Amino acid sequence: MTWEEIIENEKQKPYYQSLKKEIDKRYETSIVFPEKQNIFKAFSLSKIEDLKVVILGQDPYHGLGQAQGLSFSTPKEIKNPPSMMNILKEIKDDLQRDSICTNGDLTPWAKDGVLLLNTILTVEESLPKSHHKLGWEIFTDNIIKYISETCENVVFLLWGSPAISKAKLIDTKKHHILSAPHPSPLSSYRGFFGCKHFSKTNEILRSLGKKEINW
Repeated sequence: MTWEEIIENEKQKPYYQSLKKEIDKRYETSIVFPEKQNIFKAFSLSKIEDLKVVILGQDPYHGLGQAQGLSFSTPKEIKNPPSMMNILKEIKDDLQRDSICTNGDLTPWAKDGVLLLNTILTVEESLPKSHHKLGWEIFTDNIIKYISETCENVVFLLWGSPAISKAKLIDTKKHHILSAPHPSPLSSYRGFFGCKHFSKTNEILRSLGKKEINW
């Protein structure tokens, strides 16, 4: 199945009908990010058969203009948030070079086979986790399970406790999991810095005969 078909399949389920009703209402009555047409952007930039890496985030950035439908990513004209700055710092330390995405827009990674997925796909302005438990977690759990069951040798980067808790959904006989604290300034010094996930991911991909990600 294509990403579009997988998402359409989820949309037919009762939990999603309730989720959609609530999300539509919130878009009408509050300022919600990302823009509605970008909610599923992470699935639009490459095909599931080209999937190599999943980077799991929490919920979108809640500042004006920051969220664009890709976990951790921001539009290039927006100043990099602290988490993004820490990701870029770790890439530089790990790979001994700057990222190709120093402007914070991770679209090139997405086109290269990296699914930049938040566990919650929408958020209200200045209210982190405001769309927690509306149903997005069911949706993204089902996506992770689908990837685990139907794909092979995907590298999952799980950053922070909520992402790490999803490891139970992933078949480690078929896939690879790298875990670290979240790149937020609150936790980056507890082990995100020095995790070397970018070089380790490329080592795994090389060992599988796959093309590396150009971080």
